[in-house]
Amino acid sequence: MSEVFTFVPSYNHAPFIERCLKSIIKQTLSPKKLLVIDDGSKDDSPRIIEKVLKNCPFDAELIVRENRGLCATLNEGFAASAGEYFAYLGSDDVWFSNFLEERIKLLHGKPNAVLGYGNALYLNEHDEIFNSSVEWWTFPTDAREMLRLGIAPISSTVFYRRARLEKYRWNENSRLEDYEFYIKLCDEGEFVFDPQILSVWRHHGYNTSADIKLLMTEVLAAQKRNPEKLRLDETNFEEIQRAVRFRYADYSLYKGLKKDALKLALKNWRGASSIKQILRFSARMLLPMGVINLRRRFLREKMSGKYSVS
Repeated sequence: MSEVFTFVPSYNHAPFIERCLKSIIKQTLSPKKLLVIDDGSKDDSPRIIEKVLKNCPFDAELIVRENRGLCATLNEGFAASAGEYFAYLGSDDVWFSNFLEERIKLLHGKPNAVLGYGNALYLNEHDEIFNSSVEWWTFPTDAREMLRLGIAPISSTVFYRRARLEKYRWNENSRLEDYEFYIKLCDEGEFVFDPQILSVWRHHGYNTSADIKLLMTEVLAAQKRNPEKLRLDETNFEEIQRAVRFRYADYSLYKGLKKDALKLALKNWRGASSIKQILRFSARMLLPMGVINLRRRFLREKMSGKYSVS
């Protein structure tokens, strides 16, 4: 039993919630408590959660209430928490069995750290591993630099030192729960990166990460609300925002949205980090979708052969 309070905000993830909860129950180092708040799901989530928690060997609680949104649910979950560490897992995501044990080791040696995070596998709605952050992301070592680029730790990989969060809350007016919260924590301590893959980030048709335009809009808005945290002034603010837009052009291209990618890139090409980045983007724009889909299939087969999610 550890001094970790674990929390699952649940909403309309009936196909995935059982696997999510069992990944917490099967941890090699059990949490002190598991709290699940169902945020007004319209599917069978509450019944499934109740069934799974009956077999939980440690303290577990389910709260079912009307819909208030993810950020309000996170605030409610944190307000109910106790202990040295806090970690939440989206109801469609998964932790590997040694996630909590490894994260405690990571922060134990870093007393000034506010959080630890790492790499994740990408899993689709059919339980197929199709990519990983190792293949796609490079996380800058400095947290503020990372956030200025519009990059954020993947939420399923994050593990918090609870005391460092007490004076902050998730922005309930934002539809993107994590990015602005990380900005607020910039001055609280180090963001410690662990290159291990210890969790899964689920991608499917009805999660926020599928809406690239929404993600970009929320990231840009969060930067505008917090320029002092990011140490942005009039001379570099627009430069940083252009860089974010160009990164989302790249992300749109990765998703196969070529028209959106080209439109964003043409308006924000000055946000590219180098000529090399522009040339790489241009080369990928010229690739036929058949070639892109072939590469995706190859990558999915490579990931499935290399990793497994038990």
